[in-house]
Amino acid sequence: MASRSPESAASVAETDGSVQIRHLEVSDREKGFLPLLSQLSACPELTASEFAACFADLAALGDDHVILVAEDSAASAPERRILATGCLFVERKFLRGGGKVGHVEDVVVDAAARGRGLGLRVVRRLVEIAKEVGCYKVILDCTPELRAYYAKCGFVEKGVQMAIYF
Repeated sequence: MASRSPESAASVAETDGSVQIRHLEVSDREKGFLPLLSQLSACPELTASEFAACFADLAALGDDHVILVAEDSAASAPERRILATGCLFVERKFLRGGGKVGHVEDVVVDAAARGRGLGLRVVRRLVEIAKEVGCYKVILDCTPELRAYYAKCGFVEKGVQMAIYF
């Protein structure tokens, strides 16, 4: 998330000409990152300083917490918007000899940009990063309606999700 060395497994941005997939930057607050997240779940507005503080906390986790965004790079700089996002959280375990599990979270594509494969590209890149940092598996939770979508991303249904919300 923060600036990383070129050697970092999660540092590579991917561009196809009109959309660039890259790490979240502090400036993405002004490019519609929070309103995009609100299309997924409740995401109250954060002031610039609150956003920067949260960004710094997450960036301090390094490759254990990666947030990717898909930015509309075809637009001129002031009009560039974040079109999609997804997060990878790496959980370190005692199981499997101190193995790592990747958790894909907070995947959302702007309603106006759906159907362009952006979510698929973000999720696939998050899975690649998980593999690069040594995860032995990647998991995610989704609604039954999204099973087919995540199957296209290479995921298979396994187990049952249960939760307690506060």
